[in-house]
Parts: sequence; C-alpha cells; structure tokens
Amino acid sequence: MMTRLSAFSAPGRFWRGNLHTHSTRSDGVLKPEEVCRRYQAEGYDFLALTDHFIGSFAYPIVDTKPFRTDSFTTILGAELHSGAMQNGELWHILAVGLPPDFAPSDSPDFHPKLGQETGPELAARAVAAGAFVAIAHPQWSGLTLADARSITSAHAVEIYNHGCANGCDRPDGAAIADLLLTEGRRLTLIATDDAHFYEPDHFGGWVMVKASENTPDALLAALKAGNFYSSQGPELRDVYLEGDKVVVECSAAVSVVAMGHGTGAKAVHGHSMTRAEVPLSRLNNSPWVRVAVIDAAGKRAWSNPIWRD
Repeated sequence: MMTRLSAFSAPGRFWRGNLHTHSTRSDGVLKPEEVCRRYQAEGYDFLALTDHFIGSFAYPIVDTKPFRTDSFTTILGAELHSGAMQNGELWHILAVGLPPDFAPSDSPDFHPKLGQETGPELAARAVAAGAFVAIAHPQWSGLTLADARSITSAHAVEIYNHGCANGCDRPDGAAIADLLLTEGRRLTLIATDDAHFYEPDHFGGWVMVKASENTPDALLAALKAGNFYSSQGPELRDVYLEGDKVVVECSAAVSVVAMGHGTGAKAVHGHSMTRAEVPLSRLNNSPWVRVAVIDAAGKRAWSNPIWRD
C-alpha cells in the first residue's frame, strides 16, 4: 500500500512564496510596494505581507492588491497579538488570508493588557474569518508546550524562521511541532522569512505550494489542505510511504531523515542523492512520519507529516 503526501498528488504546480513579512506599516524598513517588488525580483510567485496588528501601528492589514501582476500575487494578512503566554509576553500569531475588515483586538502595543482577548481566542477568530493560521517562531517566543497546546485552531507551526535564525539564533519550531504531532494534532510545517529588511532576514525560508493557479484563493485553499512543503533551498519532488519505508525524491542531497514520535528517527546519508528509501523500523510504529532533506551546503527542506492511518 502506498500513501503519498497530498503536495505530490494534488493537481497543479508548485508556487514559491513567503508567508511572514513586514514593512513600514509596522516595524519594517521598506515600503509595502518595495517589499513586494523585491520578492518578485527574487523569483517568488507570491507574498503575504503580515505587519504587526497592534494599535500603535493602526492595526494594519495592508492592501497589497495594487502590487499584483500577471506573474506575482499577494495574500492579505497580519501578525496578530493579544494576551500573554506563560512567560508573560505577548502572543505572536501569523494569519494569512484575513479579510480587510478583520476586527482588531484591544492590543494597543507589544505589551499584554489585562482583560484583552487571549491568544487562543484571537487565533480561533482568525480561522473563523477564513485565515490560514500558524504559531509564529516558537523558539524565539519562548513558547511552552502548554502555550502551544492552547492554540487549538492553528493550522501550522513555523518550523523555521529566517529572521530569528539571523537575528537571535532561535529559528526552530521542530521541537514544539513534534510534541504536538505526538499528541495527535494534525499540524503542518511552514518555513518563513519574517523579513524586516534591517538585517539579513530575507529570502531564506519559504513554502512551495501546490495549486492549480497562482491566485490568493487557490493558494489559501492549498495551504489549508496541506498541499505544500517548506524549504531553505532543496526541492522535494515526491514523498510517499510504501510498505516499511518512506521514499523521497529530491534535488541533490547528502542526508534524508525520517522522523516520528518520541525518539523515532532514521537517516540515510550519501552523495548527490536524488532518491532515498528510509526504513521505518526505528520510528517505533509512529502514527505520523515527516521528512527532512539536507543538501551539501546544510540547507534543508521539510515535508508535512504523513499520517499512517
């Protein structure tokens, strides 16, 4: 029996995009039109400009529709903030596909306010409004497992945040994501830039979304369906379970790693590998399997989890 990830069985083609970006409408240094121009110039097919949705920036959901072209589109979104995590700091919740009239929370600045909407409530409201919602930069935020458990409506976790990699060496979301997956949460994994353009925080992590057309509606539907993978450079061309192994086809790699719950993991190493079969015997009968591909430069690509049921 074969179980193929939906990104490689769904119709359409792959479109490259960044889901987490800032401009002068919040704390970025470039105007929205210049941010869009740069991503298009770098070969991206789409961009979500996600400025900080707080009162001191006038709760921006930036209208990027004027910057769309025949070959480049944008999805409206924001980075939402309200309520305190366990460490007492404000929640950061990525919401892509928000309506322009999404109602603000009572979040005047980057400090939690007594009685304001909680992070989980805000995330649920964004999902109800039609957004694809992700838990942003878990390692940078100091997110606890209890915090992560509370965001029950989120679609995804940022497995890699390029701005956090370069700005504070805290790019990782894998630990939180794997714990949630082990508890049965059917989450997907996104790589993002979180670009502000005041440091080398751009063009380093992206999603490759499988959709029939490069339009906001088609891309958003594909994101919600999990029809994508994430990358810093390597390409994934197929990922499927067959019998007692996971088969991965990819651009040239030196390592292909399969991971499951607990300590379950197995890697295959080589030179210029474009296909690998990773045995699953060391994944301890994990109900889910995800894959990482690593190239000779140390760049990674990440699949979404395959659920074995």
